[in-house]
Amino acid sequence: MSSVASLALSAIERGVELLNQVDYRLAETPAEREQIYRLRYRAYLHEGVIEPRADHRVTDRFDDMPNTWIFGVYFDGVLASSIRVSVATSDNPISPSVDAFADVLEPELAKGKTIVDPTRFVADPTRAKRYRELPYLTVRLGYVACAHFNADIGLASVRADHAAFYRRVFLQDMLAAARLPPGMIKPVCLMAADYRAVRDRIYQRYPYFRSTLFERRMLFERRHSVALAPRLQPQADHAGLVAAKRQPSHSSHG
Repeated sequence: MSSVASLALSAIERGVELLNQVDYRLAETPAEREQIYRLRYRAYLHEGVIEPRADHRVTDRFDDMPNTWIFGVYFDGVLASSIRVSVATSDNPISPSVDAFADVLEPELAKGKTIVDPTRFVADPTRAKRYRELPYLTVRLGYVACAHFNADIGLASVRADHAAFYRRVFLQDMLAAARLPPGMIKPVCLMAADYRAVRDRIYQRYPYFRSTLFERRMLFERRHSVALAPRLQPQADHAGLVAAKRQPSHSSHG
């Protein structure tokens, strides 16, 4: 086996190993969300994409939308990263990227397509150095959402210098050139992929991106207020590598 192949296999094995240690938690309480808003501020300030703010937090109206899920990614009980997942449909066409790139995405929604829109991906700068696979394990949640909602399109609104990562990992192409979102000082471009067209190739590259039906339901079905029901999937369900873990204090989203 070549050294390059060995490194790739090692990265996959480590990803699988870390997936058994990671704890994905849906942020539902004000305290959980506040912790993530402050993590966003620290991460964005560290990356130089926002100006300093007196309240040391980053939030917007999309955080409170019924078609939005905010997740914290925990290692050893400590918040390491976070991502927000919005699901836009013709019946509920609101999402951060639809708002920023309406001219590109609204025609797709008008055709009846389902769009998964992960945004606000941030990582604790100190934890990101310790866990090199943290970006993969965090953006994986967007792919779990694509499977749960049987998405037509998976998006990523990212800075131009991050576009290569999404092109490599999610086989996404640039759908729109960079624009400056509100509150940011660096523009973002819109990356997108046909989920069903690239799904199997991504599973082959990153087996730990697979998910079980149980994990998807635990993460995206809300007991008291279900914003969107998963679309029926004609394809056979892909067996996941591990089941989602949930702490008793977060049982309300099971």
